[in-house]
Amino acid sequence: MDVRSALATRKSIRAFLDQPVAAGTIREIIERAARTASGSNLQPWHVYVLLGRARDELIRRVRAQLPSLPRGEPPEYRIHPPNLCEPYGSRYFRAASLVYAALGISRDDVTGRARHLANNWQFFGAPVGLIFTIHRQMEPGQWADLGMYMQSIMLLARDYGLDTCAQEAWALWPRTLRTCLAIPDEQMVVCGMALGFRDPIAPVNTFESERAPLAEYATILESIDP
Repeated sequence: MDVRSALATRKSIRAFLDQPVAAGTIREIIERAARTASGSNLQPWHVYVLLGRARDELIRRVRAQLPSLPRGEPPEYRIHPPNLCEPYGSRYFRAASLVYAALGISRDDVTGRARHLANNWQFFGAPVGLIFTIHRQMEPGQWADLGMYMQSIMLLARDYGLDTCAQEAWALWPRTLRTCLAIPDEQMVVCGMALGFRDPIAPVNTFESERAPLAEYATILESIDP
């Protein structure tokens, strides 16, 4: 698959088939993704790959805590800025409304929304779970490098016929992840990612998220006044 096609077909998949992914394929993807651009070649990313019993045990530990912590633990960083200004606030609410509409969950269905949130912590049924961390010394530039590494994984996954869902929701379980995966204190839990084969008929996978028109985010300059 060429890069253009991979980018065009990449989307957040929230329902996966119960179909295993070969361990060799996963290794190839995360290793090839390391060719991602990295400022001063710091390569600040770290990824924990969860398969089989390791994945199941993490899910079990989180599920056991949901009655007392339905929205997880305090994250180690602010996931979104407070009081999002426009147009970002509208985009946030619009994206959420499309997901809930595809799931048939109404705005006032608190139980349904909680159930969807908890589904994040089962990797949406994907057989592979990835958890990404970054060293606490790193600055915003290195966070951008981590984001590019994750994007490389998502695009390479498409080349292998796989799909992904980047999951900030895993940032809500830093203590549990640290204990379960033996993450050292100097690494900050950033997010997770589900990886596997998409369920082609699941309603939540059928809609396309929206993108702003070019004029809203790009300024093209052909000359600059002296």
